[in-house]
Amino acid sequence: MVKINIPETDQKRVVIVGGGFAGLMLARKLSKNQKIQVVLIDKNNYHQFQPLFYQVAMAGLEPSSIIFPFRKIFQNKKNVFIRVTKVTEVDTKTKSLKTPLGICNYDELVLAIGATTNFFGNEEIAKNAIPMKSLPEALELRNAILGDYEKALSMTDYEQRQGFIDIVIVGGGPTGVEVAGALAEMKKYIIPKDFHELDSKEIDIWLVQSGKQLLPGMSEEAGQGALKYLTDLGVEVKLGTRVTAYDGEFATTKDGQTLRTRKLIWAAGIRGNPIAGIPVHCYEKGNRICVNEYNQVVGVEHVYAIGDIAIMKSEALPYGHPQVAQVAMQQAKHLSKNLFNQLKDRQLTPFKYKDLGSMATIGRNRAVVDLPNWKFKGFFAWVMWLVVHLFQILGVRNKLIVMLNWMVSYFTYDQSLRVIIKSDKKDGDNLN
Repeated sequence: MVKINIPETDQKRVVIVGGGFAGLMLARKLSKNQKIQVVLIDKNNYHQFQPLFYQVAMAGLEPSSIIFPFRKIFQNKKNVFIRVTKVTEVDTKTKSLKTPLGICNYDELVLAIGATTNFFGNEEIAKNAIPMKSLPEALELRNAILGDYEKALSMTDYEQRQGFIDIVIVGGGPTGVEVAGALAEMKKYIIPKDFHELDSKEIDIWLVQSGKQLLPGMSEEAGQGALKYLTDLGVEVKLGTRVTAYDGEFATTKDGQTLRTRKLIWAAGIRGNPIAGIPVHCYEKGNRICVNEYNQVVGVEHVYAIGDIAIMKSEALPYGHPQVAQVAMQQAKHLSKNLFNQLKDRQLTPFKYKDLGSMATIGRNRAVVDLPNWKFKGFFAWVMWLVVHLFQILGVRNKLIVMLNWMVSYFTYDQSLRVIIKSDKKDGDNLN
């Protein structure tokens, strides 16, 4: 098999697989050292800002405003090489990767391949539900919502119409809560204007959470606050149960209830993306790769894992760190320092996570925030959520576009992005 065309130099080659929060942060840090050649491999040529996928799905933001091209980020970095492809296998003996483009050798390999949707082995749900772990999936959801509202306008049969306008969300974490809040606001402010022939009171939005609390990774106060906000917005929250089956028309819960919907949004969990060549014993529950305190893959030399794919267990954290962006970025920053230490033959330092807090928004003026020493909710929490997410978005243009969209939406109770964009190969007129 041919080698990928990357210059062979005296620089130490660090290959990073995955350009999410962890992989991109590491690449940016390492690119500052000319003694290191950085090779970034990703199936896309852009970074995706995942926390705002739901706003694209709800037609609140343009897709282009939450993505940023890798080559734009590194256009002045001559020691960074980007290859758009997938890694099919890792050969730890020869220190090489196999890809459809060819073989790529490495001196140090960093796996930052993130996570994908976890359907917990339910093939029927996996086939029919709509996940939201990528930009194409967010656009698919937007098309499904808007397309079904268009179709519902022509229906006279009440029960059939309900299947097109009612929505079930599975999972009460930040994604599920934020999607439910955005849908409730769309029902309240947008549907009466854009689809005035529909009675918005007919639209039911269900949020199904298997646990007894919303936002299980946050405080009880945050969970109760989110529950009150969603209830006030008209969302029907079902706690302590789970969806056990979904055939594309009806969702069945564990307690025997049947919910009619053509759109079941799955936000109930994630699992790691396994990669061939990494020994089976390296994987923990949820396909996470076990690493030591230096983010080195246990039992494998010259291979690291950071972000959602990695699990670093300890007495204090028997299940590893939470799979959130802050952990990913902090691990990336710390690993860059350790790789620099390697160049200077210095001792590596163990990773220590600093919890900066958690937050979730539930529509305008409503959010919950857990800081290490302070928990609050309401308008101030919502403003803080906006500011934090705005500053994390890459690119001045993207920041301005997102801020402008948010301002227009806030003052007009409207958005102007409700268009259905899909391939002509898909039959948009088929109601079955």
